[in-house]
Amino acid sequence: MTIRPLYDANASAGGKDLGDLPEWDLTDLYPDPDSADLKRDLDWLEEACRSFATDYEGRLGALDAAGFLELVQRHERIESVAGRIMSFAGLRYYQQTTDPQRAKFLSDMQERITDCTTPLVFFSLEMNRLDDGFLDGLFAADADLARYKPAFDRIRAMKPYQLSDEMERFLHDMGVVGDAWERLFDETIAGLTFTVDGAELNLEGTLTLLTEQERPKREAAAREVARVLGGNIRTFARVHNTQTKEKEILDRWRGMPSPQTGRHLSNDVEPEVVQALRDAVVAAYPRLSHRYYELKRKWLGLDVMQVWDRNAPLPLEETRTVGWDEARETVMTAYSGFDPRMAEIARPFFDRGWIDAAVKPGKAPGAFAHPTVTDVHPYIMLNYLGKPRDVMTLAHELGHGVHQVLASDQGEMLSSTPLTLAETASVFGEMLTFQRMLDHARNDAERKVLLAGKVEDMINTVVRQIAFYDFECKLHEARRGGEMTPDDINALWMSVQAESLGPAFAFMEGYETFWAYIPHFVHAPFYVYAYAFGDGLVNALYAVYEESPEGFRDK
Repeated sequence: MTIRPLYDANASAGGKDLGDLPEWDLTDLYPDPDSADLKRDLDWLEEACRSFATDYEGRLGALDAAGFLELVQRHERIESVAGRIMSFAGLRYYQQTTDPQRAKFLSDMQERITDCTTPLVFFSLEMNRLDDGFLDGLFAADADLARYKPAFDRIRAMKPYQLSDEMERFLHDMGVVGDAWERLFDETIAGLTFTVDGAELNLEGTLTLLTEQERPKREAAAREVARVLGGNIRTFARVHNTQTKEKEILDRWRGMPSPQTGRHLSNDVEPEVVQALRDAVVAAYPRLSHRYYELKRKWLGLDVMQVWDRNAPLPLEETRTVGWDEARETVMTAYSGFDPRMAEIARPFFDRGWIDAAVKPGKAPGAFAHPTVTDVHPYIMLNYLGKPRDVMTLAHELGHGVHQVLASDQGEMLSSTPLTLAETASVFGEMLTFQRMLDHARNDAERKVLLAGKVEDMINTVVRQIAFYDFECKLHEARRGGEMTPDDINALWMSVQAESLGPAFAFMEGYETFWAYIPHFVHAPFYVYAYAFGDGLVNALYAVYEESPEGFRDK
């Protein structure tokens, strides 16, 4: 069992003298890896899974509504305990992915949870053999049970692709092997060292230099990223080849018509909707990214832009560092301005050790909000270094956190959200924060900088993520034809980058390797289109809010 965090598409960092940055206090999960509470829960989980299978395997069709409700509640309790254990192990690991002891603890917990939960594999398989009419009758007989219907619908969506009971148990047990390849990726990324102007940096610190005002510094950072990724490209190619081949085998055995089918099912979205989204965005490249970057090329006074200019600040932009206290105040004021209740839900994240903000050696890159389980609370990870865009990342992840707190009342089976909707609160939080900053801009130049930054964030969230989606589609399709060399993967990457960024750009040698550090491709194939989906949805919602704010907050 692995609980995946939600990573932010636009996480960035930069700056110094940030004040006191918060660090996670994971004791709300467990005091430490050797705690008696953890041992007790592991022992309880093993017995609970065994007794669940003894009591229910082969009997689902004989249960009445009350019996089925008891089954669901017992299953939720098992999910909660297993999720608590894996959240603790995972979050400790994300803090220091290069620590062998933390990696071992995570691996040990994954294997232990997998062993414990193997007896539960029958549950979804047997659920999918039940007649629709039988389930409808149970829902009609008990309103408390009927509220779980959406969770059952998600389970039953996999019915056409279900394998034999024995094969499903085998795949369940084999899951830890795929997890090991993901850990190899994480540990490789976290262990990379980059040297720019004599300073040794990790990936986060190096990528943030791409937002510096001095162009030579941006170029040096980009070339160093290319050098280091190029030196490790065979490892990254091996990870991607293995992961995509594993997925191809699973999809083939399940009879899934495309590599994207599993993601569409989990997102509860029709393939035609995703294709329409993709086609609309690609058709708009000339009007969106191509047009904007041509404007930016002129603003920067360049004949042609390079990849290190994509996220460059405008010449009139002030170089400033946003301290942690200012970032907190900015976001909390924006949230409170929308509704004080939103700010009150967000406040404990700052006060109780629910945010880990500082950049540290070995820490996982990027940013995410981890829901953990519904009887604890979410945790937010940042790599905060004081860029104005880091403030937006805080607003984004805090939106996830508020959403996850509110959803926790639904229980384990109903609190999770399809990725297509999971970005709603987070992007809405960004919009609130951006609008507050825009309203308080001191002059036209500051407004221009803010608007340009927002346009770039939206391009990164929509255009860039759809280009990522196209890259993944091409990668998985090409892998079906055989092993891919690093050069093969590089060529796929460049084909979508040139198309999405447009004629304002030239591409330095080495940029073809930049696919290698994107975690979504490894951890969650085809995740990325959800960012574009969510951004479009939030823009529509925000327009409704601006037109008719009365009553919107309570909806």
